[in-house]
Amino acid sequence: MSLERLTMGIGDRFGLEGAAQLRAFQKAREQGVELVPVWNKSNREHTLIGTTPADTRAAADAAVRTAGWTGPYYLDADHIGLKTVDRFIPHCDFFTLDVADAIGRSPTDDDAAAVSDSLASLIGRAFPALGQVQPLDAAALAGFVARYAAAVCEATRTYRHISAARKAPFVVEVSTDEAETPQSPLELFLILGALAGQGVPAQTIAPKFSGRFNKGVDYVGDVDAFAVEFERDLTAIRYAVGEFGLSESLKISVHSGSDKFSLYGPMGRLIRKHHAGLHLKTAGTTWLEELIGLALAGGEGLAVAGEIYAQAVARADELSAPYATVIDIDRSRLPRPAEVAKWTGEAFAAALRHERREPRFNPHLRQLMHVAFKIAAEFGARYRDAVQAAAPTVSRCVAENLYERHIRPLFLA
Repeated sequence: MSLERLTMGIGDRFGLEGAAQLRAFQKAREQGVELVPVWNKSNREHTLIGTTPADTRAAADAAVRTAGWTGPYYLDADHIGLKTVDRFIPHCDFFTLDVADAIGRSPTDDDAAAVSDSLASLIGRAFPALGQVQPLDAAALAGFVARYAAAVCEATRTYRHISAARKAPFVVEVSTDEAETPQSPLELFLILGALAGQGVPAQTIAPKFSGRFNKGVDYVGDVDAFAVEFERDLTAIRYAVGEFGLSESLKISVHSGSDKFSLYGPMGRLIRKHHAGLHLKTAGTTWLEELIGLALAGGEGLAVAGEIYAQAVARADELSAPYATVIDIDRSRLPRPAEVAKWTGEAFAAALRHERREPRFNPHLRQLMHVAFKIAAEFGARYRDAVQAAAPTVSRCVAENLYERHIRPLFLA
């Protein structure tokens, strides 16, 4: 399946905001940007909430009908592997193969031989645009194989498993973004070559970047250094397409954790400069806009938002544990629940909404609430009923946030 040039991964924890999200895409289309939505939800999120991939498929399809969306759209089995993929296969048409845990694992002899053979023709060649000024020698290739062959072959086995079980076309993304260290441009090039050699038709590749991509808040790191990395990775992808006969639509994927506003300018400039594609994942921001809409609606909505916060503070260790590597919460900066209970809806929204010029914005509160969706799931019908009662306010917040804070600065600035 050939993937469109510009795609955006949109999370919807409870399957209630699909139509509101699509309004942002429709507005982008009116401005001349053909941006394709990809609903993404991981096995971890399904487990924490108690939903299934079938639920996400039903919600996405219903949103398309409600919004009158006429363009393509996808459903992403996000961050899956062989152990978790089966439940997604009947319902998804986009599969993010997460192989980060296999990076650095010693490959079997067969896996090492398979990857070595697929890249052997590169020995003796230099790739100065990728930082390899001297000819690639056998020792350098062996070092790459030792570090990455297990990951490449893990992706291969997962792809073949999906392909054998699913007859309809699907998109393949390979993700290394949760690795401990970034891949160099040459390593990214070689990963793509090894995947091609194993017959994995990757449409997107999600590399690891330097800096921190914490959940729900802006990038923490050197923006100029990120821009250099990003451009070098675009170059590596372009070289890999030409060298290995990969799809012309192969593109970079950035798993942002949402709200990497400081990166949108450089990313937008560079994809236009290189006429490159982009897949951006913005998963959790919609759930936070639901909370903001509840607070602004007042009454029961504000009460629900405040109670979720109070429980989140009490259960911070439990909620933070699955996301420990992608959040930085200073608990001394969290307001006391008794204080929050006295806030107006506008005050709650100001603390939670990611407006950097707003003095009341609290990134520690925002990160905690980002990982607190499990509590909302435990509220069950009470939470869903509150969202439905506040639907006009909530849906406006969702659509405006996605368009004004993400789509417009990245694709229209």
